[in-house]
Amino acid sequence: MDAKQLRGYLEFYRDLGFTTLYKRAPGNVTAGRSSERAIEAPPSATASSISQPAKFPILAGPDVILPSLAPENDTLEKIREDIGDCKRCRLHAGRQKIVFGTGDPEAKLVFVGEGPGADEDTQGVPFVGRAGQLLTQMIENTASREGIPLVRKDVYICNVVKCRPPENRTPEPDEMEVCGQFLFRQLMAIRPKAICVLGSTAVRALLGRKEGVTRMRGNWYKWRDIPVMVTYHPSYLLRPYNQNAKREAWEDLKKVLHFVYD
Repeated sequence: MDAKQLRGYLEFYRDLGFTTLYKRAPGNVTAGRSSERAIEAPPSATASSISQPAKFPILAGPDVILPSLAPENDTLEKIREDIGDCKRCRLHAGRQKIVFGTGDPEAKLVFVGEGPGADEDTQGVPFVGRAGQLLTQMIENTASREGIPLVRKDVYICNVVKCRPPENRTPEPDEMEVCGQFLFRQLMAIRPKAICVLGSTAVRALLGRKEGVTRMRGNWYKWRDIPVMVTYHPSYLLRPYNQNAKREAWEDLKKVLHFVYD
C-alpha cells in the first residue's frame, strides 16, 4: 500500500469517527496492546487541532509510517485539484462555486477569513463583496500611507471553509474540520512570513482558542512557527457602531505590514 492509499484509508476512518489506530507487533498476534507502542500523532488538519498536536494517541509498530497531511512538494494547484467538486460536507448542497483562494502563491502575508458570502459564492473569489472591498482598501491604503509598495494581489487571501454557509451562518465544527485539511495545506504550501486571521472563526480554526477577538487582537501568536496577528473581520467593521474597532483594525494591519515588509 502506498502513502496515498494509506492516507485515504486514514481520512476515511477519521470521517467515521475513529481516533486511534492500532497495529500488533510482528509475530505476536495474541500479545495484546502491551506489544504496541505509542508514537506521536502526525500534524492534524482538523479545525480543533490545526495549531497543536492531536489529543488522541496513535499506536503503531515500528514499521508503520503515517503519511503527512501536507504532501511533499505540495502546491496550491495540487490542493485545488484534490478538492475537486467537493461534496465532503453539507455545505456543498447550497453552493454555486467553491471559493478556494486568491493572490500571490508565494505571498509573504496571508489573510484568513471565515467563509464565502453571496458575492464570493457567485464569483468564486474570496472577499469581493462589501467586506472584501473594505479589506482591499485597508491593505492598499495602509500600505500607501506607510510607504510600502503593496496592493491586494501581492498577498494571499482565503477562508476557513470554501463553500458558502446557508444565510452566511457561522460554519459548524465538522464543516471547519473537513475544510481544515485544505487550509492547512494552503498555508504549508505558501509558508508566509506572517498570517493575519480575520474574526473569531479563523481564530478557532488556526489557534484553537475561544477568547473574543477584542481581547486577542493586536497581539502576536504562532501557527506552526509562523507569526499570527489577530484582528477583526471586515464585515464586523462595516457596522456603524464599530468605529473604534475600525481604528484598532487599521493599527493591527499597520503592525503586520511593517513586520512582514520592513
